[in-house]
Amino acid sequence: MITFACYNIKGGVGKTATTVNLAYLAALEGYRTLVWDLDPQAAASFYFRIKPKVKGGGAALIKRKTEVEAAIKGTDYDNLDLLPADFSYRNLDLVLENSKNPAKRLRKVLFTVREDYDYVFLDCAPSISLVSESVFRAADVLLVPTIPTTLSLRTLEQLSRFLHRQGFERTRLMPFFSMVDRRKHLHRLITEHPPHLPCEYLRTEIPYASEVERMGVARAALHAYAPRSRAATAYEFLWQEIKGRLES
Repeated sequence: MITFACYNIKGGVGKTATTVNLAYLAALEGYRTLVWDLDPQAAASFYFRIKPKVKGGGAALIKRKTEVEAAIKGTDYDNLDLLPADFSYRNLDLVLENSKNPAKRLRKVLFTVREDYDYVFLDCAPSISLVSESVFRAADVLLVPTIPTTLSLRTLEQLSRFLHRQGFERTRLMPFFSMVDRRKHLHRLITEHPPHLPCEYLRTEIPYASEVERMGVARAALHAYAPRSRAATAYEFLWQEIKGRLES
């Protein structure tokens, strides 16, 4: 089982769209796929048309009072399940703080379903917190959608330095540019000459596109309603590139 966390300190960069679309593509290829919506705003749960509710809330999951298998819901798509969000996730930092080995708790929760899935995608809230550190321990890969602007690059550099300082060598960092508008000079400049990082940027760019915004109306992955769109094609290339990086 390989665990991806779609993460960024900033909000509004395309984390949930990336999670939903990549998970859909993985499931379409026949891989047993799970999405865990860790964001109390519950956008991924909304897209999958599933009520954002977990019996006992996040505390019950972390403390194993609610079995993970019992909380997982099937989606409208074959091979694709969802562990829904819950508004109580806003207090996960407090729950983890009062737990033994808090940074390893999410990893232990996922360990119980390791035989059931090929891929797990974590849709993460925008923050840097104890929950984030637990995500870093649980994830094999951090997918970091980054808008090509100065402030977004700054947060990416902060994340890279934090991972290095805290010793998260096991977690691979895979940043890529999202919501790219090539009509903007700054976007073109940054994507063509990205600043140096200890890791390599993914080559695929996700464009700023109305089809992605329509996901909230369609409540579906792009390939379910706009499979030939430019954005859908970009996510296909992104998924293939990610798999290629893992194989290499």
